[in-house]
This record gives sequence, C-alpha cells and structure tokens, in this order.
Amino acid sequence: MNPAATPEIAASSAPLLRVSGLKRAYSRPRTSLWRAAEPLQALRGVSFELTAGQSLGVVGESGSGKSTLARLVMALDQPDAGSVELLGRNLHQLGERELRAARRDFQMVFQDPYGSLDPRMIVARILAEPLATLREKLGANEQLQRVRSVLQQVGLREQDAHKYPHEFSGGQRQRIAIARALMTRPRLIVADEPVSALDVSVQAQVLNLMQDLQRELGLSYLFISHDLAVVQHVCDQVIVLYQGEIVERGTPQKLFSAPKHPYTQSLVRAAPRIG
Repeated sequence: MNPAATPEIAASSAPLLRVSGLKRAYSRPRTSLWRAAEPLQALRGVSFELTAGQSLGVVGESGSGKSTLARLVMALDQPDAGSVELLGRNLHQLGERELRAARRDFQMVFQDPYGSLDPRMIVARILAEPLATLREKLGANEQLQRVRSVLQQVGLREQDAHKYPHEFSGGQRQRIAIARALMTRPRLIVADEPVSALDVSVQAQVLNLMQDLQRELGLSYLFISHDLAVVQHVCDQVIVLYQGEIVERGTPQKLFSAPKHPYTQSLVRAAPRIG
C-alpha cells in the first residue's frame, strides 16, 4: 500500500475530487414500432470523494459503469444529474475556455499504450501534445527540458524523445503514456485499465512506477480496473461498481478479507496476484 501522504497534502480539508449523485442514461436502439426502448442506466447516483495525494480504485465488470464514470470525471460527457468537482470547480458548469484551463489539473492514461500513441509522431511531439491542446505557450528550450524531465521521471532516457512508439516495448509505451499525462503537471490522473494490456511481470513494474510518481509529485489517482488484485497493489480505497451503483467500498485489505456483496466476493475469488 501507499505510504502516508506528505503532511502538507494530508492537512488539506477539502477533497481534491468530489463526485456527487452522478446519473447517466443512454438511449437503446428501438426493437418495436409501438414503443420506445428502455434507456440504459449506466450510472445510478454515484458519489465519492478523493483526497489529494491518495488513490481510489474503481472496480467492476464490463457494463458496470466504469467507463461512463471515467468520461464524466474527465468532462468528456455530460451527466443527466449530479456533479464532478475538482479543486472546488464544477467541471460540467465551466465554459470552454475555463474547462481547457482546468484540464492542466487532470489528465488520463488509457488502457492500450500503443493505440493511445500516434505512430507517426516521435515521442517528443507526443509528449508536447497536451501543451498544444491547452494552448500553453512554452519556449522551445523550456518545452524540451520538460520533455526530458518527464522521460527521466518515468525511467526512460533523454534520447528516447527522438524515437517512434513502435521502437518500444509495451511497458515502455505505457511509460510514455504516463509521461504525456505528466506534461501539464496535473493533480489528478484518471487511469483507465492502465496495465491490463501488459504481461503480469510488466504490470508490477508500471504499478510501482505509478506509486513512485505519487510519492514524488503528490499525485492523486482514480484507478479504474476490473481486477481487484491490481487496485490492491496501488490504492488506498476501493469502490465496487455493479450495474451503475456502488455496492461496496472500503480499503483493499477489508474488501479482500471480508467482502460483503456477492459481486465483490466473486471478484475476490477470481483475483490473480500481482508479482
């Protein structure tokens, strides 16, 4: 488990992220000429808080609402009800310019480290993308220094900035994806199944890296996974999503040793161990 947060982080009274009563439904295709299809209830009033410098795991099967939750937290979709507040700002009430500025504070790491990297770009350009999107103007030398710095932070070499994604292993590509997320110096990283496409031995290396970065930079993680063993490795708290609702929450140790909900029990029985 993670060591305690630094005193400065732990002393913060307000949560970094507050999710309140999130609801989201999607339309289904019509199957009848006579009546509309019932909407798919992806989220049914989900609420939780994440403290600065901590990690919260979100566990659930396919269709549980994990991806919908990630999209709402990243302000890539609008909720039907509820709110997502980051550093006291309701992300879904911000204007376009305000939201673009707010995105410096939260970034995302995706499941597929190859699919999330443009194969036509060298690493230096890939890492600089978030700065361009946010219209953050840095001089060429300052941008290069930041690229070199984040590569070093994720355990890669400065000369790797001039290579293409296909020249790296899967684990190295995910390190590049993490480096890209670090370029804006965020407070929160939403990690959507960030190690599920990797071999088990490489999973442990990437998870250890994420813990090291958390200690070094004071990062917070919203760590989305179907694998309870993975969130046990990195998270301070876990919520279990089932059919769009939180059915259980607590520390990983508590959920592993005494799961109460039948779905959590099935996850625990099926969970492999991380080396």
